[in-house]
Amino acid sequence: MKEEFIRTLYEKHQSCPDCPSFKNVVDFFEDLLGTLFPEFSDAPFHDYASFAKHVNELKVKLQSLLTFCEMKNAVVPEKCGSFFDALPNIYHLLLKDIEALEKGDPAARSQQEVIRTYPGFYAIAAHRFAHCLHDLNVPIIPRMLSEHAHSHTGIDIHPGASIGEYFCIDHGTGIVVGETSVIGDHVKIYQGVTLGALSVRKEDASVKRHPTIEDYVVLYAGATILGGDTIIGHHSVIGGNVWITKSIAPNSKVYYQARMHNDKDEEMDLFIYKTEY
Repeated sequence: MKEEFIRTLYEKHQSCPDCPSFKNVVDFFEDLLGTLFPEFSDAPFHDYASFAKHVNELKVKLQSLLTFCEMKNAVVPEKCGSFFDALPNIYHLLLKDIEALEKGDPAARSQQEVIRTYPGFYAIAAHRFAHCLHDLNVPIIPRMLSEHAHSHTGIDIHPGASIGEYFCIDHGTGIVVGETSVIGDHVKIYQGVTLGALSVRKEDASVKRHPTIEDYVVLYAGATILGGDTIIGHHSVIGGNVWITKSIAPNSKVYYQARMHNDKDEEMDLFIYKTEY
């Protein structure tokens, strides 16, 4: 390489803003997950004192990560404290998610199996942590957490998405949940579902671009739901591979059905929308 090119790269390194390393962020996440759920922990704790010391070390790790995020040093302890104060609530949300995952999948043998092996739980846990940091206005780290989970599970949930209790992701690969999505309680989502935007214009970044999914909704594989004004009403079932850009009333079933066309051996897809009261 020419020296001029090498010097250009060197100058970019000097001007690059501070940012925690991806490895350190992932290590913190997995240490935290192992602290909340021993199924993920590699370190046995034989007494309370060693466990309490480990928790304090986690706090130090987070403070260290936050100092690399162009945050004023004075707010770092406050943000760190707020995150750890929120952990009991996050933990109880995750327990409800585990319950939903176990009950929602006939193949699940136990909650321990869900914790240890289900990509849906791993992605939801990463999102719960990332969303809390996002709400605390912590830069970059929430996206690093969500993108780690994305690469690890194939499930892409933006940290800004709001997700209620008892969230169940079955299989999960290919799921996309956009930044301004709002998901209620007891929602179940299968693989390949997209909660996306109708517009990708940069000027729309500050508006609600992604749909709202109300309580007790099931979204089957491949469903695509788009638009910030689109609301899927509570207790609705959205069938596989449907494409929705308008709101659906509560207690509805939406699906495609193949039927013969003009008495020929050709099939056409019909959009079926039923509301049950």
